Amino acid sequence: MHAAPGKVIYSLRRLFIFVAKNAMNDYDENVCLCALNKVFGNWPVEGRELIERFGMPSAVFGIPESELREALGKREELSGAIGIKALEESAAELARLREKGGRFIGFPDDDYPSMLRECPDFPLGIYVKSSGPPTGIFEMRPCVSIVGTRDISPYGKEWCIRLVRALANTGTPPVIVSGLALGTDAVAHATALECGLGTVGVMATGLDKIYPYSHITLADRIVRDACGALVTDYPCGTSPLALNFIRRNRIIAGLCMATIVVESKRKGGSLVTARYAVDYNRSLFALPGRIDDARSCGCNSLIASGMAEIIADPDELVDKLGLGGLKAATRESLASLLRQKYGAGSAQEIIGMLIKKNRGIDYNSLASLSGLSWGEVTNATAILESDGIIITDFLQRCSIKP
Repeated sequence: MHAAPGKVIYSLRRLFIFVAKNAMNDYDENVCLCALNKVFGNWPVEGRELIERFGMPSAVFGIPESELREALGKREELSGAIGIKALEESAAELARLREKGGRFIGFPDDDYPSMLRECPDFPLGIYVKSSGPPTGIFEMRPCVSIVGTRDISPYGKEWCIRLVRALANTGTPPVIVSGLALGTDAVAHATALECGLGTVGVMATGLDKIYPYSHITLADRIVRDACGALVTDYPCGTSPLALNFIRRNRIIAGLCMATIVVESKRKGGSLVTARYAVDYNRSLFALPGRIDDARSCGCNSLIASGMAEIIADPDELVDKLGLGGLKAATRESLASLLRQKYGAGSAQEIIGMLIKKNRGIDYNSLASLSGLSWGEVTNATAILESDGIIITDFLQRCSIKP
């Protein structure tokens, strides 16, 4: 006696579910979440909703495709990517990653950065490579991102260095986050390392593909630092496609309490990061520049629109960030140096302190404000410059050497 067709179909469906569920039991929740992160990389909200609907990542892999397609709605075409093959690939990937010192951290994990989890579009998981524990990097100190153009100017480089050094000398030194790119990012990362700050490089590729390749040494220095890390939500093997950087920028902003834009053209990735910072209700600051400098157009626009607060002084920035203020020793170090080296009330001390308070001041203004003669001013600035305390440009504008 043969079974009715309907009963056969029902039995096959039950068999399918039984086999599928048992196959999924071979993989832990982190592997399942890693596989889903690959599928929903560009749609993390939908991925999270799917997980919530079925209770846990592994449950998503144990339901029939018809039910999965119905649950996915407008993303039903993604159902084909959710299967045993995806789990096998993720398990193999995570095994290779562990051998190279990396790991995948899913959003339910305690090591997942709490600031990033506050964002509405946080990724289902991130790949991290570091020497220290993630909580020590993301939770023990605040994170501040510094971003800007790859085509950084001498002005931008000088101020990037000054700002990082100012942040390093606060009561609560932050972790510096940037994108490991050429220009501003590289200056921010390198200066943070020199100042003993932790720094995080957020990548638009997999952990196995450092981009640009010229930054492989910088990336290694970041990872070897106890408070440094490389972070990405892209799986290993991902190449640096242009669209990847937009998705990467949301993580830069999401990890941080504040974002600082050093230099930016009218269009660029830094402005994308700035918009994410505003959307996430994080503080945004921008360094002003000349109105005729293309590299400052973006920053000037952010300030003019009210999106970003202007950076006029490192001490003021530190106060606004609430990092405990600059250490007293740092504020007084230049005055002490000038007094010890040249004597209290000397022309060098007077000129040096005026330059500290008035970056870019010229000789005429120095003579007017100090009451010293032109000859005394030129002699004092020449000594200060030869001793490496100040720098002077071709228009005779003076600044404290960073």
